[in-house]
Amino acid sequence: MFLQRRNRITRRSPAIRSLVAETSLTPNDFILPIFIDEGENIKYEIPSMPGYFRYSLDNTVKEVKELWAMGIKSVLLFVKCDDAVKDNTGKESWNKNGLMQRSIKAIKNAVPEMMVMTDVALDPYSQYGHDGIVDVASGYIVNDETVDALTLMSLSHAEAGADFIAPSDMMDGRIGAFRNALEENNFSNVGIMSYSAKYASCLYGPFRDALDSAPGFGDKKTYQMNYTNRIEAINETLQDIEQGADIVMVKPALAYLDIIREVKNAVTVPVSAYHVSGEYAMIKAAAKMGWLDEDKAILETLTSIKRAGADLIATYFAKDAVKLLG
Repeated sequence: MFLQRRNRITRRSPAIRSLVAETSLTPNDFILPIFIDEGENIKYEIPSMPGYFRYSLDNTVKEVKELWAMGIKSVLLFVKCDDAVKDNTGKESWNKNGLMQRSIKAIKNAVPEMMVMTDVALDPYSQYGHDGIVDVASGYIVNDETVDALTLMSLSHAEAGADFIAPSDMMDGRIGAFRNALEENNFSNVGIMSYSAKYASCLYGPFRDALDSAPGFGDKKTYQMNYTNRIEAINETLQDIEQGADIVMVKPALAYLDIIREVKNAVTVPVSAYHVSGEYAMIKAAAKMGWLDEDKAILETLTSIKRAGADLIATYFAKDAVKLLG
């Protein structure tokens, strides 16, 4: 009597395990989020994100040069605005001399080949911390007026030199509005990476700490997706592609691996996933307590996201992963 199939044969050594591995990570898979602040010579460690920093623009440029040398080819920019420029219109978001616009120019001047993606949402610019314009009487985040504001924001990013805009606002119809505006203003080469399935998650807390952008009232459940829903994610993603999205995103990643796979199976454009701040913080906290091996957790987690179907991964662990992959 003998076994017809010995599955362990292809697991018996590191060499053969590598040969038959179905999923592999490379530096080309990663998008690194960068938090940028006004001022000079600032490198501020974010308390809820140990080992991660918010940089002034001069230090951001230094960081981007280091990233390129490491093999990381894409960054996703977020800015922290002074309270003095925040209001309910978001007008600072399309200021040609705003922090985001200056950052795009500085990075492209320093490392022209770096793929620069930019966050498009009003929460860093809003006195209320919401992704859109607030109807003060009702507390409701209005849709179409927000899309108009975000369109101006997108055009200003394109004019500054952004390669991709990355709308994270979750307003209805915004992808079509952005695509039309980009085409009409001779920015047809600027891409759109849409947060197509962005869920109303509890895992964004450290990010809001990083940018001081927590909502001043209520929550974001009237525009971000209900985490109980699956089919809705597919519908929204397909709508975004129809309206002109070049890359689609699922956010968060770890608790939504099933959604990543569903989206990957449904579309033919690249799929990205955002390994969010809360997921980063959980690994950091567990590692600090000695409950898991941080390096192994980083690689296993990122591999699971790619295995689920993500072609690109926005992750705060990008630098760590590249070093570990060696």
